[in-house]
Amino acid sequence: MISKVVFVVGFLISLHCFPSISVRASAQPVFACDTARDPNVVHYGFCNASLGRDARVADLVRRLTLQEKILFMVNSAGNVSRLGIPRYEWWSEALHGVSYIGPGTRFSSLVPGATSFPQVILTAASFNVSLFETIGKVVSTEARAMYNVGLAGLTFWSPNVNIFRDPRWGRGQETPGEDPLLSSKYGSGYVRGLQQVDGHADASRLKVAACCKHYTAYDLDNWKGVDRYHFNAVVTQQDMDDTFQPPFKSCVVDGNVASVMCSYNQVNGKPTCADPDLLAGVIRGQWKLNGYIVSDCDSVEVFYDDQHYTKSPEAAAAKAISAGLDLNCGSFLGQHTAAAVKAGLLKESTIDNAVSNNFATLMRLGFFDGDPRKQPYGKLGPKDVCTPEHQDLAREAARQGIVLLKNRAGSLPLSPTAIKTLAVIGPNANVTKTMIGNYEGFPCKYTTPLQGLTASVATKYLPGCSNVACATAQVNEAKKVAASADATVLVMGIDQSLEREGFDRVDLLLPGQQPLLITEVAKVAKGPVILVIMSGGGFDVSFAKSNNKISSILWVGYPGEAGGAAIADVIFGYYNPSGRLPMTWYPQSYLQNVPMTDMNMRPDPSKGYPGRTYRFYTGKTVYTFGDGLSYSKFSHKLVKAPPILVFPLDEDHICRQSSDCDSIETIERRCENSAFDVHLRVRNVGRHGGSHTVLLFATPPSVHNSPRKHLVGFEKISLRGKSETMVRFKVDVCKDLSVVDELGSRRVALGQYVLHVGNLKHTLSLRI
Repeated sequence: MISKVVFVVGFLISLHCFPSISVRASAQPVFACDTARDPNVVHYGFCNASLGRDARVADLVRRLTLQEKILFMVNSAGNVSRLGIPRYEWWSEALHGVSYIGPGTRFSSLVPGATSFPQVILTAASFNVSLFETIGKVVSTEARAMYNVGLAGLTFWSPNVNIFRDPRWGRGQETPGEDPLLSSKYGSGYVRGLQQVDGHADASRLKVAACCKHYTAYDLDNWKGVDRYHFNAVVTQQDMDDTFQPPFKSCVVDGNVASVMCSYNQVNGKPTCADPDLLAGVIRGQWKLNGYIVSDCDSVEVFYDDQHYTKSPEAAAAKAISAGLDLNCGSFLGQHTAAAVKAGLLKESTIDNAVSNNFATLMRLGFFDGDPRKQPYGKLGPKDVCTPEHQDLAREAARQGIVLLKNRAGSLPLSPTAIKTLAVIGPNANVTKTMIGNYEGFPCKYTTPLQGLTASVATKYLPGCSNVACATAQVNEAKKVAASADATVLVMGIDQSLEREGFDRVDLLLPGQQPLLITEVAKVAKGPVILVIMSGGGFDVSFAKSNNKISSILWVGYPGEAGGAAIADVIFGYYNPSGRLPMTWYPQSYLQNVPMTDMNMRPDPSKGYPGRTYRFYTGKTVYTFGDGLSYSKFSHKLVKAPPILVFPLDEDHICRQSSDCDSIETIERRCENSAFDVHLRVRNVGRHGGSHTVLLFATPPSVHNSPRKHLVGFEKISLRGKSETMVRFKVDVCKDLSVVDELGSRRVALGQYVLHVGNLKHTLSLRI
């Protein structure tokens, strides 16, 4: 390819997405109990909306043969025409917008695109629970609108709430990051948004049904020949209950999610989709799931064919259904469940329980209530997709998540009047699809970084690399462009070719010739040099962090359809950055002692193992969880927090007779009045107004291999320059300060705690 410099001057032109899609579109949603087609359905109890849901489900199950029941245990559910029940496709996706992944959703000339929000990892960086829920509401509005014209289903297998345990994981981009509390708040918030009922009288109804995945301890796809289909995650009970389970528990208990998806991997020798303790025991038993449990796609077949967990396919079907699985993404249960019953491996009553959970979910969605266009949300249609308000929210979400990691004085924000020419260089500088990450749909339109920047100033553009992993960079051409511009923006990072589902990274360095290109351009650039990193996971960018010629570093995740506009908003100071890293960025040396296959969160000094995530990791970092700068400065002053807390004990408690107690178990009675308030006065001491993320951490006493520190709460506030506000945290001792012991039990440690907010520290003593 001939190298050339492209000069771009002028105003922003939105690049619209014109996908290759069918021009034929059904205007008819899929639903049962259609009196217009079959008047006889009015005589069926399951079609009678005035009956209770349990009675309707029982009536339906009674009418079905065994073979008909099995039709409703796979994602492409078959029809029962004699009862007026059409085919239904369970598999739709809505990770960060309505997606074309999965057969349940498609786009057409009627709805050619949907709002594509930032990839989850960037939205999580906003630390804004109200934003998580608002995005969910918009996505469900667009999903219902598409359902009403026959282009989508009602069951969406999102969000992904797995912990981003290892920076190499290709799917970390889909998650809310490495912290259990942030992941829990994201998951339950997004679920509430998706499933909202908008104040309708029947609170059990669902707008769409969400699904939290992939349960559990799933965070390896394909690393150095070890893949998710064969991986056995060996996890301690302490790590399970302390790290991997909290987001799923929050989805079910706090978000009332309609579904949980079990994963491909084994946990401690058992496939998750065949483990009755994890499914029937925890999800449905302890957490009281009101909904259905679905397998990841073909994972039942995987534990038979790939993991050889059972000797026959019928035994695999029986194991999964008996463990608590209700629905199989794939066809395996459709093929082998009848044989399992015939062989005496499975009772039909167990199948009844499974399909009842599936039908109950469809009842909550109004699937059996006749024409959905005459129900709540029935007026939604194509006019409600890609609205200006939805697209503005996509831009706002990206702005709130962008993280400023480095900013030398006098660098950012750039002045749109002082900058006459801006060099824009890098393989991600003019990308479209890269910005939306995976599990994507067709966006309403794209605004690339180059387009966003060009909207404010004249730009000189050079890709610099033919792709993110380029073996040869246009170093000399790039140096000429940078040397002649007033400032330089380098848009680097990676894309789905280097991190994605089924593909994990093997190092933490920027790929190809990117480091060389960055360093050489920085040497000759005459103005500020802003490095923009587009990625899901973190990198060892120590070379750029320590290079004085590189004045600023921004991490922008995969910022969604409006990503280019959001990046420009931050660079030119139209928006004051407030995002914080939701995951730790490690040095390349981290990989020497930490194989992806080691699931242990806590360090083991005897093996040179440094632990994982900011909660336990003991080594050096490039940037850590919670890092993020602003164009302003904020001060925190403690107004209210107790120096001492007294925890009540029963008269006969063993700790009253022993001085060796270092912790006490949390029980409901003792935790009733265990909360206290922390009040902070936060002041914006700078002249730039903007949002500010307040993170409250706690360092507990060193018992039970407790975390070095952990997140207790967070708040997003907005402050004008030179103004202040009060931020209040309600801290529940049992819920927020407790630690998990070696057996997986929650306990309150006795002794001294340290509360952290930025540089502010407060010591709190907890006694009995």
